[in-house]
Amino acid sequence: MSNTLFRTKKVEQSILDTEEPEHALKKSLSALDLTVFGVGVIIGTGIFVLTGKVAKENAGPGVSLAFVAAGVACGLAALCYAEFASTVPVAGSAYTFSYASLGELPAWIIGWDLVLEFALGTAVVAVGWSGYVRSLMDNAGWHLPDSLGGRDGATGFGFDILAAALVLVLTAILVVGVKLSARITTLVVAIKVTVVLIVIIAGAFFIEGDNYKPFIPKAQAVEAGSGIKAPLIQLMFGWAPTNFGVMGIFTAASVVFFAFIGFDVVATAAEETKNPQRDMPRGILGSLLICTTLYVLVSIVVTGMQKYTELSIDAPLADAFKATGHPWYAGVISFGAAVGLTTVCMILLLGQTRVFFAMSRDGLLPRFFSRVHPKFRTPHRPTILLGVVIAILAGFTTLSELAELVNIGTLFAFIVVAVGVVVLRRTRPDLHRAFRTPWVPFVPILSVLATLWLMLNLPAETWLRFAIWMVIGIVVYFLYGRTHSRLGRGPESVADGSQDPPGGAVR
Repeated sequence: MSNTLFRTKKVEQSILDTEEPEHALKKSLSALDLTVFGVGVIIGTGIFVLTGKVAKENAGPGVSLAFVAAGVACGLAALCYAEFASTVPVAGSAYTFSYASLGELPAWIIGWDLVLEFALGTAVVAVGWSGYVRSLMDNAGWHLPDSLGGRDGATGFGFDILAAALVLVLTAILVVGVKLSARITTLVVAIKVTVVLIVIIAGAFFIEGDNYKPFIPKAQAVEAGSGIKAPLIQLMFGWAPTNFGVMGIFTAASVVFFAFIGFDVVATAAEETKNPQRDMPRGILGSLLICTTLYVLVSIVVTGMQKYTELSIDAPLADAFKATGHPWYAGVISFGAAVGLTTVCMILLLGQTRVFFAMSRDGLLPRFFSRVHPKFRTPHRPTILLGVVIAILAGFTTLSELAELVNIGTLFAFIVVAVGVVVLRRTRPDLHRAFRTPWVPFVPILSVLATLWLMLNLPAETWLRFAIWMVIGIVVYFLYGRTHSRLGRGPESVADGSQDPPGGAVR
C-alpha cells in the first residue's frame, strides 16, 4: 500500500495535463499582475492593526526589527516557492509541488489543508470587510437591520448580508476571467498602497525622537500559560515567551508573521502566467519585498508619532494621527483598510479554486469540477461551488475562533514545500530550473525550523482542530481519492484525459 500512497506524478505529466483543451486555463498574467496579486493579498488589516498592538505588548519601537525578522522567515519559504512555481508551472501551488516530490497522500493532505485555509481566510476577511463598510455606512447615516448585520449584533436570526454579497460578486468576477480580476486588483491595490504611503509620508512629519527611547525596552518575563488555549510550546516544554528585550523582538515576530501570509497564493496562478519560469519568482519575491518594506516603514512611523506605551490596540495608526491633532487621516486609513480587504478576499478565493481545480483534474476530487468554461477558460464550476459555500459561511459565522486555522494551514504548507525542494533536487536533478533556491539544503532547512518555531507558538486548541480536519481529510482520501486517482489507474489513464474512474465522477 505504501507504494500507492507515495506514488509521485512526474513534472512532465503535470505540465502535459495543462494542455488538455477541456482542462486548460487561459495564460494571461504577467510579472506585474503576480506582484500586484501578492501585494493585494498580503496587505490587509494587519498593517493597520498589528503594528500598534505588537509594539505596545511585545517589542516597543523594536517592532520594526520584528517585521524584518518575520520578513526573513517568509523570504526563506518564498525562495522555495519560487523554485517550485517556476519548475512546475501548474495550478495547485503546494499541492502540485507535493505530488511531484513527496507523493499522492502528502499531496492530498496539503491540498485538503489549503482548501480549508483559503475558505476560512476568505470568509474571515469578508466578515472583516463587512464591519468596515457598516462603520462607514453608519457614519453616513445608513443603518442595516440587526438581522442583516451578522451574528455578533443579532439577538435572533443573524446573517451578514454584506459579507455574503462581497463573496458572490468576487465569485462572478473570477468566473469571467483572471485578467479582469487582475485589473480590478491593480486598481484596488493602487488605492491601498497610496493610503499606506500617505500614512508613512504624513506621519514622518509628526515623529518625535524621544518616542524611540528606549528602542528595545527592558525584557519582561511572561508567566507560562496552561490549558488548551496556551501555546503548544508552553505545554510541551514549559517555556513562556519574553516580552520586550531582544527575545521580545522574536516573540513579536511570531505575531506579525501572520501579516505576511498570502504570498504563497501567488503560486496558485502559475498555470495562468504567460512566462512562469521568469515571472513567478519575480511575482513571489517582489511582492514580499515590497510588503516587508512598507511594514517596516509604517512601524517606524507609528512608534515615532506616539509613545509605544500609549498606542491603542484596535486602531493604532488612526489613533496616533488623532493624538497628534490630525483626525482626518483616521478616515483615510479606515477607507484604505476597507477597500484593501476586497483584494485579499478575491485572491484567497482565486487560490482556493485553483487548488480544488488541480485536485479534481488529478481525479482526487470529482472530475466534473475540472472542466473549464468554454469562453472564459476559467474553472467556473469549482469557483461557483466554493463561492456559494463561502458566502453562506461568511453570512452565518463570526469565525473568530477558527481564524487561527488559516495560520497553521499556511505554515504547514511552508514546511511541505521546503522539504519538497530538497527531495526533488535529489530525485530529479535533471529538471530544468529557471530559478534555483540558493544554498540547498541549508535554506530549506532554515525555512522548516523557522516555520516550526512559529507553529509551536500557536495555541494547542488550534493544533487539535487542525488534527481533526486532517483526520477527516485522510478518511475522504481512502474512501474516494485513492480509488479515483488518475495516476493510480495507470499511465494510460493519465495520458488519456477523456477517461474517468469506473463508475465514478462525471466530467
